[in-house]
Amino acid sequence: MKSWQAWNKRLLIALLLGAASAGASAAAVLSVSASPNPAIVGSTVDLSVLIDDVSDLYGYQFSLSFDPSVLRATAVTEGDFLAGGGATSPGFEGIDNATGTVSYVYNTLLGPGAGVSGSGTLAHIRFDVIGIGSTPLTFGDALFLDSHTADIAVRIESTPLQAVPEPATYLMMGVGLVGLAALRRRAA
Repeated sequence: MKSWQAWNKRLLIALLLGAASAGASAAAVLSVSASPNPAIVGSTVDLSVLIDDVSDLYGYQFSLSFDPSVLRATAVTEGDFLAGGGATSPGFEGIDNATGTVSYVYNTLLGPGAGVSGSGTLAHIRFDVIGIGSTPLTFGDALFLDSHTADIAVRIESTPLQAVPEPATYLMMGVGLVGLAALRRRAA
């Protein structure tokens, strides 16, 4: 009986330690939030690049791909998350609307000190909606570092953006269908 109780205690301790280490090693989450989504052709969309549950973030970089027949990138600006830890050096390599890529968006804290922990906005990317359809917003070249230049594990979540025609287009299409039905009725 005592050996069974000792085994149960060891199993309980092992389970608790396993659960604690699994929670501690959970990766931060990199995601996007588009406003508005769905977006209307001819409008502007503001995309926020978000980080959730990160610890000691000192610097990062990523690239973002999109469908260039649906979106045209126009601007990249710094988010407020990393700047909460002090002076920063943000930037990006470039926008290529022919291939649908915003290349190497980066930011780093300047000087010695701890990184920033928590959740917030890393960057803002502005797009013009130029076509109808759904476009994936895909991250690449992602690198996140802590204040000791060690890699931070990041899980990437992708959310597609839907681009729809403006409501007047739907109205005109509906009127056209009603007219077509009236012509068919008259011909019959």
